[in-house]
Amino acid sequence: MTQDGFEAVGIDTSRPHPARIYDYLLGGKDHYEVDQRAGDELAAAAPEARIGVRANRALLQRAVRYVVGSGVRQILDIGTGLPTSPNVHEVAQSVAPDVRVAYVDNDPIVAAHGSALLSRSGTTGIVLGDLRDPRSVLDHPDVRRLIDFDRPVALLLVAVLHFLADADRPEEIVAVLRDALPAGSFLVLSHATGDFADRSAAQAVYSKATASLNLRTRAEVQRFFDGFDLVEPGLTQVPFWRPDTPPPPRSEEIGFYGGVARKAT
Repeated sequence: MTQDGFEAVGIDTSRPHPARIYDYLLGGKDHYEVDQRAGDELAAAAPEARIGVRANRALLQRAVRYVVGSGVRQILDIGTGLPTSPNVHEVAQSVAPDVRVAYVDNDPIVAAHGSALLSRSGTTGIVLGDLRDPRSVLDHPDVRRLIDFDRPVALLLVAVLHFLADADRPEEIVAVLRDALPAGSFLVLSHATGDFADRSAAQAVYSKATASLNLRTRAEVQRFFDGFDLVEPGLTQVPFWRPDTPPPPRSEEIGFYGGVARKAT
């Protein structure tokens, strides 16, 4: 898959974009001044923000190693964001070189950078698509070329569902994706929360961005796992999901829940 034909006219640089804010907080280079200002405002409103996004990224890597180690050889990563090495396919293929990865994002700048993600073997690709229309993602011909939905798939919804408002019906979106997955598939999910601190100031930063930040409680996040069986230790703050290094400072303040679950039937 290539992304030839995506034009800069589709990239809005007048407002911060969540993927580019995230890139800035991770120390990346693929963002604009408007995203940097928003990231600085976010860090001022939530001092642990940079620690939190790094902890979330570390959870993603641990979870990918877990699902591939459990035998999954196909990954559908929706809301992938800008390339940050090691990327999902790099982590997965370091465990099993035959893993196939389909990335999906709705930001044209992510698609424009997609060539950096593509492997010459054709086992990795990126699609411009919108989580709010899950059927179109599932039916996209390039997703179908990479992903065989008759075999177990790891679905990654990492730090993306909190950019969907309740009016977008996120639970129904996840249910559509879940129902497309065969038994033995996995869901890897993380989501922002205000359970540990008042995050209204952080939400105000995203109110000026291309997508709002919709914080949810632990109980609300857990409902996204309906139809799956959570693996141990269940739904936790991201630094505490099977850590392989000591949790970072201020871990108890990090406002991300994360978990991995398996679809049994």
